[in-house]
Amino acid sequence: MRKKLVLPTLNDIEETAKRIKPYCHITPVLTSEILNNLCNCTLFFKCENFQKSGAFKFRGAINALLNLSGISTEIPVITHSSGNHGGALAKAAKLLGRKCIVVMPENAPKVKIEAVKYYGASIVFCKPTLQSREDTTNKIIKEKGALLIHPFNDFNIICGQGTSAFEFLKIHPELEIIIAPVGGGGLLSGTSIAAKSLTPGIIVYGAEPREADDAYRSLNAGKIIPSENPSTIADGLLTSLGELTFAAISQHVNDIITVKEETIIQAMKLVFQYLKIVIEPSSAVALAIILENTGKFKGATIGIILSGGNVELAGLPFLNP
Repeated sequence: MRKKLVLPTLNDIEETAKRIKPYCHITPVLTSEILNNLCNCTLFFKCENFQKSGAFKFRGAINALLNLSGISTEIPVITHSSGNHGGALAKAAKLLGRKCIVVMPENAPKVKIEAVKYYGASIVFCKPTLQSREDTTNKIIKEKGALLIHPFNDFNIICGQGTSAFEFLKIHPELEIIIAPVGGGGLLSGTSIAAKSLTPGIIVYGAEPREADDAYRSLNAGKIIPSENPSTIADGLLTSLGELTFAAISQHVNDIITVKEETIIQAMKLVFQYLKIVIEPSSAVALAIILENTGKFKGATIGIILSGGNVELAGLPFLNP
């Protein structure tokens, strides 16, 4: 008999916010009059690039590990990640005195590899496919008895990621629309649950690269369609949805909108130019969908979650066209 999926509630996310508060930053919200005029709407940016480890992923990682309080710290935790979740879990494990193993694709960005190393985790490289990630991870679990902390398809991870939108809407309850990027769907799941619970009339959009549009296709098909050979600058959005995240997104997200690669780069540049901050391409997709659909968003009050800022400065795409 198939186990019934249990999704987080607003109460779960609120309790998580209290639990992780001693460990996480309450990230700032920025605005820009120029960007408002350019997009013909009112934009508020929740800056998770200022979160510990440089991305929203730390919220879920620290929450997952805090929920292992009854399990010996001698048992290592393991995950597979192209970077941000791996760095977040490595930092959380270091803070809580746990051993950590991160399986990373051999083509992961150097800045993200260095972060995982800095926080003291062991790295095992694999081929840049989801199958290789999972096979390598499962092999290590069998060999070392490690505990899997899944990057997104995990109740505690989703609760942690939802605390960003929870903070956001407590400060800006006037938001009519909230947008988050979608890869594996942990952030969008947590965002949609928190947003729809706090502000029932709010519209929630996922933002996704057109060249890695499996979440868009999955939502429209009513079933998970795995990502196949995605080719996008947004390296953090290459993974497919999991059962939990697909269920949450199906229930709570109004739509997923896809964008072109050049618009993602344009959004990165605009954020750098007018908010004076650096974000990674995966963050930029949320603004990019507004740039490509200004008529759809005209006059609205919109919250955008900037998911992270871990990017190679020497390789910023708008500086190296």
